[in-house]
Amino acid sequence: MKNFKSNYPSRIICLTEESVETLYLLGKEELVKGVSAFVKRPEAAQKLPKVSFFTSSNLNKIKDKDPDLVLGFSDIQKDIAKDLIGDGMNVYIANHRSIEGILEYIAMLSRMVDAKEEGERLIENLLQKINKAKDFAGKLKKRPKVYFEEWDDPMISAIQWVSELIELCGGEEINKDLSRGSLAKERFVDPLTIIEKNPDLILGCWCGKKVKIDSIKNRDGFDQISAVKNDYVLELEPEIFLQPGPAPILDGIDILIDLFSKWSKENS
Repeated sequence: MKNFKSNYPSRIICLTEESVETLYLLGKEELVKGVSAFVKRPEAAQKLPKVSFFTSSNLNKIKDKDPDLVLGFSDIQKDIAKDLIGDGMNVYIANHRSIEGILEYIAMLSRMVDAKEEGERLIENLLQKINKAKDFAGKLKKRPKVYFEEWDDPMISAIQWVSELIELCGGEEINKDLSRGSLAKERFVDPLTIIEKNPDLILGCWCGKKVKIDSIKNRDGFDQISAVKNDYVLELEPEIFLQPGPAPILDGIDILIDLFSKWSKENS
């Protein structure tokens, strides 16, 4: 044992997108040996072997890659994790939901792959982007009321990090009281509630399928909503907003700033 040397992971499987993008931004892309079929960011990662979907995986494909670490996210992947652990693999499932949690995740992952300094630099860049959002919000002349929809049937809203981003950029997130619910079933919303709250913007961001703008506009009673009347029913990219990693901060903030700036100028 006196010759023992601790090694960092060298063959990583990423079951979700945020771990892939984080590792690439840390300069550790060579560690990634397999990814989810849904991976879109970064584009180079799309060429890597596909070994899983969000709620299922190909155990044999993963075993063939001989990983020393498998990274996943949320309780939804607990069954995948159970199978992988049962097969003797090292698995880390993150469960963060907030902007602060995203930063903590990056700090932890950077240390796991011997990239502490790179992680600190990435976090500093993200904090600068967060400060940009705060500065913008402080100068915004009029705050839009925002309904963010991550699924249509049942209607699900208020995933925490997106709710926080909306508020950070100066929006009024109409369902932010639901955002502490980590499970989707805790964040179901009633169409009548949305009509009553009358959002100025409806931002659709459905996980795994394209948003049908007309289907939202044509829901019973939605013709009364300001967002529908003023043609502010818009689609956001799920690969940016629905992954709890760098993307919603790096790119999502700029998208929200542009939307809120345009709306505010038209309505001030």
